[in-house]
Amino acid sequence: MGDQLDPFSVSNLPDFISSQKIGRPVNHLEGQNNRGHPFSGLKKRGQSSRSWVKIDQDGNSAVLELDKATIMKRCSLPSRDLRLLDPLFIYPSSILGRERAIVVSLEKIRCIITAEEVILMNARDASVVQYQSELCKRLQSNQHLNLIDDLPFEFKALELVLELSCLSLDAQVNELEMEVYPVLDELATNISTLNLEHVRRLKGRLLTLTQKVQKVCDEIEHLMDDDADMAEMYLTEKKERAEAHASEDLGDNIGEDFDSSGIVSKSAPVSPVGSTSGNFGKLQRAFSSIVGSHRSLLSSSSSGENIDQLEMLLEAYFVVVDNTLSKLSSLKEYIDDTEDLINIKLGNVQNQLIQFQLLLTAATFVAAIFAAVTAVFGMNLQDSVFQNPTTFQYVLLITGVACGLLYFGFVLYFKHKKVFPL
Repeated sequence: MGDQLDPFSVSNLPDFISSQKIGRPVNHLEGQNNRGHPFSGLKKRGQSSRSWVKIDQDGNSAVLELDKATIMKRCSLPSRDLRLLDPLFIYPSSILGRERAIVVSLEKIRCIITAEEVILMNARDASVVQYQSELCKRLQSNQHLNLIDDLPFEFKALELVLELSCLSLDAQVNELEMEVYPVLDELATNISTLNLEHVRRLKGRLLTLTQKVQKVCDEIEHLMDDDADMAEMYLTEKKERAEAHASEDLGDNIGEDFDSSGIVSKSAPVSPVGSTSGNFGKLQRAFSSIVGSHRSLLSSSSSGENIDQLEMLLEAYFVVVDNTLSKLSSLKEYIDDTEDLINIKLGNVQNQLIQFQLLLTAATFVAAIFAAVTAVFGMNLQDSVFQNPTTFQYVLLITGVACGLLYFGFVLYFKHKKVFPL
């Protein structure tokens, strides 16, 4: 008992105190604390690198391992925009124009488009692979043939995203049409529970697909209605203007330094106060020039003079998406018409059942009258009718004819009241 070590003895205190001064626990305690902690690797997983595919302006693709912070710094994007690219989350279709990038999330294609490159998630999805191969093919063909394209690089990449997304949506609509129309035609001729259940599932798919196409259409229309958002997406033009303003500011600063060096004498003493005020003035002029260039850049980019290219591009694919949406509307109208036809048929069957029920009720009433007559003569009565059998046959004949005439009268009454079709 005397040889047992106390974990809080004086000999163990220096290590603990030194570890607290450093700012982390002792190494042997760190492994024990993190071994069973459920959130021990959460921070490391949140900052882990992911596989991205980078496509440059020449059509060359490369696989990069980048984490979230690197992507944010590389493209000047906030963290909320990168959530649109995460395949674990389901977000509606969106096209966001930022200062140095365009964030696109259409269908299964999620990418970041800058003025020099396209960065997309390295996935095995067919849409992503098709986008990567098609973009590289187009850029390389333009590079080899020396074709001059008026569209900047970011619009070429955006156009391919819109094209593949529209083609994907249109293919899904055509597939749904090929499946819906035969089922509806069969349901119109044969109303069964199996056919109704099949149509119900197809109608759910139609609703989901309509929402997807409507979201893409609304997103393109929103961009077309906002000139500032479209001007924000001219990344190449903003980059060239920023470089031009930077070169102009650099030339102005060099000229000012040269002039000041020519005016001031070499033998003249330099006052610390004067140098400080001169440096402060230079900083103030540089800051004002940067702010002025930034404002002029924003004003020139948001003036709406150079948004015709993007507006025509968006308008072309807006027509395509609107046509796809019209197909879905026609398909929905056909389903609604089939449902109306089924309801009419069911109503007709119900009317026939009601007519049959009326005829059966009238026949039951007439039969009850005949049975009442036979029941009366079935009593133990003393009458001469029972002595002559032929007389009783006349009674039965007259009763049957009267019941028949009464039933025929009911039918004429129903037709007169238009309960039965003429």
